[in-house]
Amino acid sequence: MKKEILELFDNTYPDRDYTIEIVNPEFTSVCPITGLPDFGTITIRYVPDKRCVELKSLKYYYLEFRNAGIFYENITNRILDDLVALLQPRSMTVITAWKARGGITETVSVNYSAH
Repeated sequence: MKKEILELFDNTYPDRDYTIEIVNPEFTSVCPITGLPDFGTITIRYVPDKRCVELKSLKYYYLEFRNAGIFYENITNRILDDLVALLQPRSMTVITAWKARGGITETVSVNYSAH
């Protein structure tokens, strides 16, 4: 996964706290054990500081995971780490909600705060 794909733009309102929520209901990756596809919804909520993420580049970043054998927990934390490193937001939450496989679903959440 190449975080260099992600493009940023200046936050026009850096003196105001506001929340951006981005939802991708069509995220795919591959189970590293079985090689079977995983399908999930990725939700990112963040309060920007000086920069915001550009959505088309985020879509291409997500596509990097499509054939990657990676666990749900690692995906969630990797997305948070990559976005925090680039955006340096005031706060960020990444939530991944995975479709049922074998009758079991999983949701993983991770939070970051600059304070």
